Amino acid sequence: MFRLILIALVGLAAQLVDGSLGMAYGVTSTTLLLAIGTNPAMASATVHLAEIGTTLASGVSHHRFGNVDWKVVARIGVPGAIGAFLGASVLSNISTELAAPIMAVILLTLGLYVLIRFTFFNISTKRLGERLPTKFLAPLGTFAGFIDATGGGGWGPVGTPALLASGRMEPRKVIGTIDASEFLVSIAASIGFFIGLGGEAIVPGLAIALLVGGVIAAPIAAWLVRHLPPRLLGAAAGSTIVLVNVRSLLKAFDVPSAAHVPIYLFIVAAGLAALAWSLRNHRIERAQQAAAEGEAVVA
Repeated sequence: MFRLILIALVGLAAQLVDGSLGMAYGVTSTTLLLAIGTNPAMASATVHLAEIGTTLASGVSHHRFGNVDWKVVARIGVPGAIGAFLGASVLSNISTELAAPIMAVILLTLGLYVLIRFTFFNISTKRLGERLPTKFLAPLGTFAGFIDATGGGGWGPVGTPALLASGRMEPRKVIGTIDASEFLVSIAASIGFFIGLGGEAIVPGLAIALLVGGVIAAPIAAWLVRHLPPRLLGAAAGSTIVLVNVRSLLKAFDVPSAAHVPIYLFIVAAGLAALAWSLRNHRIERAQQAAAEGEAVVA
């Protein structure tokens, strides 16, 4: 019972982060299941089953706060579901450990780009609102869905920075759209695992515990996205991507464990500094905007 309560709390924390930043539920939850001895395929299958409920709750919550672009959901979610089904089928039969370092480098590069862009530069509105082409969304969705199913997480870490980097969507809508479309990915991955592994792929108690924690956190996370400044969200998302993928690289290249803590502390400190800098610039911009509006009223 204690373990189930602990996992429910992890599910709550993971969904709070995922719903606020558009990533990390699968990575966090899968890591926990692997740590207690669950094999990779069973861990991913269990997490994706729980995510059917958590992503539904998250999508509804984000919709209520106006954080979802449903046109983008359809054009990225359907290819994502196809990729997730293929990924689940692959993971049911073979290991994808060799691909982990390559993926971590790609995602780390994207994370650094997002972190630097949102920390030091204002969000450009020149392309904001422009239509995202299907020729961009479809391959992105397929790739992200495949990685999500094979790695136990990856839909957010792949999709969120790519959409943020496009500059065509507000950060809150990127996060809400990625979370809502993950519902389709979770269903497809669960079907793929069920066909590939059968009923023994699921650990029901763990899936329910993760689901309960995630459903509780979903509306809180959607509210946070609605009210937090975009620059803070971008800086936080970039920091999270960097931290998660540096961890993957350290593990992949067998870096001595003694070096892990100093590296993690450095990344966390850099992330906190980026958040502080982003908040400072956000306040300056708001003050300048208020002053300009005051001058316009006087004039």
